[in-house]
Amino acid sequence: MSSEKTKTTQQTKTENVEPESVEADPEARIAQAREMIHKRVVAAAGVGLVPIPIVDLAGLTGIQLEMLSRLSKMYDIPFRKDVGKSLIGSLLGSALPVWALPPAASLIKAIPLIGQTTGAVSMSILGGAATYAIGQVFLQHFESGGTFLDFYPESVKEYFAEQFKKGEKVASETTGSTGGSSNK
Repeated sequence: MSSEKTKTTQQTKTENVEPESVEADPEARIAQAREMIHKRVVAAAGVGLVPIPIVDLAGLTGIQLEMLSRLSKMYDIPFRKDVGKSLIGSLLGSALPVWALPPAASLIKAIPLIGQTTGAVSMSILGGAATYAIGQVFLQHFESGGTFLDFYPESVKEYFAEQFKKGEKVASETTGSTGGSSNK
């Protein structure tokens, strides 16, 4: 009986291994990281639909920090929440026009009726796009052997902007919306 219990416990421990565990194969690790990022884009898009201004920003920040924490685990890089917040803020600040969009979309929700609908859809897409871009930037950085200590937001500004545009498309598809902040 005791050995059966031990076997069951061992099986449970084996089955409960985190899906974002570190992969030895770089291609598998990248695929796993991209899947994890996509899940966070979906979550960020969902948080964008929260009708209360500023609350959505807090939720979005939490999702992005959790994503960085998981990415850092995948690459065996120590993560600290305060460093993560600082780097996300610096990265968004280096791309000021992009950074200004989610808070503006959040505050639009304060306008009765039309503001809530417009703000929710905009924040959903923009929050998802920012999450996607942050994930892709750090994925590239970690894949090239970088850590949080040698991350310079200014040096990835253009790549972040490219990924933000791609992220708008991903988030739009996720929410079923056809619009983004920069449709032309």
